[in-house]
Amino acid sequence: MRREMVCKHPKISMTRQCELLSIYRSGVYYKPVPESDENLEIMRMLDEQYLKTPFYGIRRLTRWLKKQGKIVNSKRVKRLMGVIGWQTLYRRPNTSWKNKSHKVYPYLLKGLKIERKNQVWAVDITYVPMRRGFMYLFAVIDLHTRYVVNWSISNTMTSEWCASVIEEAIANHGQPEIINSDQVSQFTSFEYISLLTDRQNPIKVSMDGKGRAIDNIFIERLWKSVKYECIYLHAFEDGVQLYKGLDEYFTFYNCNRGHQSLEYKTPEEVYKNAA
Repeated sequence: MRREMVCKHPKISMTRQCELLSIYRSGVYYKPVPESDENLEIMRMLDEQYLKTPFYGIRRLTRWLKKQGKIVNSKRVKRLMGVIGWQTLYRRPNTSWKNKSHKVYPYLLKGLKIERKNQVWAVDITYVPMRRGFMYLFAVIDLHTRYVVNWSISNTMTSEWCASVIEEAIANHGQPEIINSDQVSQFTSFEYISLLTDRQNPIKVSMDGKGRAIDNIFIERLWKSVKYECIYLHAFEDGVQLYKGLDEYFTFYNCNRGHQSLEYKTPEEVYKNAA
């Protein structure tokens, strides 16, 4: 999106351009990602299937794709699973895939009563298909109110990108006590961890057990809502259309979509009135 909407200007800074366009500065990380039409179709199929069978591994997915008429092998399926960020869920934590050079933090939410805003935020990245490519969506959600405090799209999943989105959320909404994530490399990186811990009042770092979606269930529900209520209903042509569509959806999600768990109040209503 940076190329189409925001550019270098001799007099107007990028920050000011974003203000004039009413978009987050962290929301302009965009350039096309090349993939064949066939691979894009398979990736979209995998993305939809993940919401139904997140416990499928490479072998099951390869067989499933062949039944759908796709000519694939396990090597190709494994690569495309990696591109979309497929993390197979296991009945018990699988610790064999951890990056030993990065510290993994314990899960802090078990048994914790979440009863106020900015007590716990959850963060995650998900793959988003488009007609001519794909991007990644990163979101930060307040668990008590279900309010999405920030989000951004990017063509790459970098720790610097994630850190900038969180930093912007803190600047706009205040600092949370805990931030929960999974154990992927972006959230065990130095850039991410130092942003949370190297502060006057450090933010506590919480991480899901490997392969346990239930530990981050609220953001998993957010992804399901975003994809079934927005992404899969529209074939967005490019990053500009995707950004506009997501901007409208998150406004709807925060300001107009009542939640049963909130007694059918909206996240914005609960967040603004919460202590």
